[in-house]
Amino acid sequence: MSKESPEAEAQLLVEETELGGRKPTDWSRWLILGLAVGWSVFQVWATWVGSLDALFFRATHLAFAFALVFLVYPFNQRSRRDRIPLFDWILGITATLSAAYVMWQYKDMIEVRGGLANQADLVVGSVTILMLLLAGWRSLGPAMPIISIVFMLFALIGPQGLFQGQLPGALGQLHAGVQWRSLVSQLFMNASDSIWGTPIGVAARTVFVFVLFGAILERAGAGKWFTDLAFSVLGGVRGGPAKASIVSSALTGVVSGSSISNVVTSGTFTIPAMRRAGYSAEKAGAVEVAASSNGQLMPPVMGAAAFIMADFLGVPYSALVLMAIVPALLAYTTLFILVDLEAVKLGLKGLPKAELPRFWPTLRAGLHYAFPLGYLLYALLVIELSPERAALNTIFLMIGVALAQELYRSWREGRGFGSGLRSFAQIVIEGFANGARNMVGIAIATGLAGIIIAVVLITNIGFGLTDLLQTISGGNLLAALFLAQLISLVLGMGLPTTANYVVMASLVVPVITKIAEQSGIDYGSLTFSGIEVPILKIVAHMFAFYFGIMADSTPPVALAAYAASAIAKGDPFKTGVQGFIYELRTALLAYMVFFNPGLLMIGVESVLEGGRIIITALLGLTAFSAATLGYLMGNANWLQRLLYLVAAFMLMPNNPNSEIIGLAILGVTFLWQWFVRRAAA
Repeated sequence: MSKESPEAEAQLLVEETELGGRKPTDWSRWLILGLAVGWSVFQVWATWVGSLDALFFRATHLAFAFALVFLVYPFNQRSRRDRIPLFDWILGITATLSAAYVMWQYKDMIEVRGGLANQADLVVGSVTILMLLLAGWRSLGPAMPIISIVFMLFALIGPQGLFQGQLPGALGQLHAGVQWRSLVSQLFMNASDSIWGTPIGVAARTVFVFVLFGAILERAGAGKWFTDLAFSVLGGVRGGPAKASIVSSALTGVVSGSSISNVVTSGTFTIPAMRRAGYSAEKAGAVEVAASSNGQLMPPVMGAAAFIMADFLGVPYSALVLMAIVPALLAYTTLFILVDLEAVKLGLKGLPKAELPRFWPTLRAGLHYAFPLGYLLYALLVIELSPERAALNTIFLMIGVALAQELYRSWREGRGFGSGLRSFAQIVIEGFANGARNMVGIAIATGLAGIIIAVVLITNIGFGLTDLLQTISGGNLLAALFLAQLISLVLGMGLPTTANYVVMASLVVPVITKIAEQSGIDYGSLTFSGIEVPILKIVAHMFAFYFGIMADSTPPVALAAYAASAIAKGDPFKTGVQGFIYELRTALLAYMVFFNPGLLMIGVESVLEGGRIIITALLGLTAFSAATLGYLMGNANWLQRLLYLVAAFMLMPNNPNSEIIGLAILGVTFLWQWFVRRAAA
């Protein structure tokens, strides 16, 4: 590994964590390619048809994921990467057949047996659950499988459970408990709240086509164009490479659901440039980590969690996208301000003009990538197609754009149209393969999330959690939110964003919603297609989502920091800590959204009101950045940093009196620093 270039090391980390690190050298590599491309083709066809039975569709989706996960994800770090062991063949075939059983028996399971497992169902269901846990361990790490096992064990305790009498006193009376057959019936035979429930349904129906579009767009060269375009505009200003990193990561985040791949896509160019501009290895990597993590805030993909959130809330996806725009722009704007302050503090300049790409030629070279992106936003927000249909149409448009691009390039370079067709075919095949392999972890994670959701419903654990959180927090809403934040961050050290959000949405969101209601918070409701959705429920889900995206920048795991530090040749832990400090703005943003739904443009009745809400939030986030960085009009002492922190908290809620106090504290502290700086000059 040490002999590899930094970029190769980072790419290897992406392959290990998101694509599986195994690269067989025998015939099996063609099988893996065929399965991946076949999965993408099936998903495109199924989305086009749009009428497959939901259980059959979801089982097929998981069958493909099962087939790939044991072939491409090795058992551990010491396992060979150039061949597939016999044991993994056995696991892969067993897991795939267990999902294929549902594809074969789905009608009888629901219509004939009524969701109650017979002996064959019990055996196959047990094998499927075991295979899902093993697949999760391979592709996601141990955290989520262990959480799922704990939940299943919890379901089995109680007076009527499999492990009746195994826990003493009140612990054994938390709920009635279930037998293993009943648990398998719920997890395997149920078409809704089970392994085959909403999370994997949304992944199969919607997430896949968006991930596939992003993979084709990236393979066609859009990622490098985003970065070059950002450098052409910002590379020469102070701290220019860091600012270019922010813009390119934001653009990449529009279509990418992964902060780690975002780091590698843009960080390969931006991190070395930041190093040349004077940033330390750790700060350069941390800026890219923060920028790439915030990419998951960017509509329309939003780390793939937005699709599941829309289903959980019963809110149209297009409405959710519109709600998310202002917070995403605030997060990136304040990160931009933060790196500008950092550049002033460190005395950093931009790159020489000679090293930067020229704007107009760069813009023209990749302007065709804007057409599919523009159509996607138009289809989602203007004509309001369903997300999956909008993404499918965009995939077809992107394939046409890639064909035109490669034919034009082959003609311009005198290579002939045959060469252009070959390079086009390579883009499509590799895009389809990468899209499918990117989906393996998401498919497995959403299947495991179904276990957790099912157990929550079986055991009514939410009531116990509410009582527990109320007791620990003393019924104080801020304390309850802080505890929820800690739970999310701890989970975030071992779970991908989507899985973290699903767990939080199932366990913690109902708890903080109830405590908020008991605290007298009532924001009213919104009506969608005749269905009322409480605004409090929306902001609670957003709160969970914003902390979920910090998973890849939360030490000590911080996988995005490992990728960035590999490129920067810095210390992974220090990079992760610095990136986490930069990312703390997202934590404050989560609280701001919870206490001020106006940031989601909910209940905003005029442009003036909307402007006030946005500017107040921007000033609050800037004050918070100044407090964490220790710099605004100059180096801030401990008292000035404390005052900036107080100002940030006072500007958090949508309260005129609090805002006036916060603005006053911010203004006085700013002037204090300004006078000190002027006197020193």
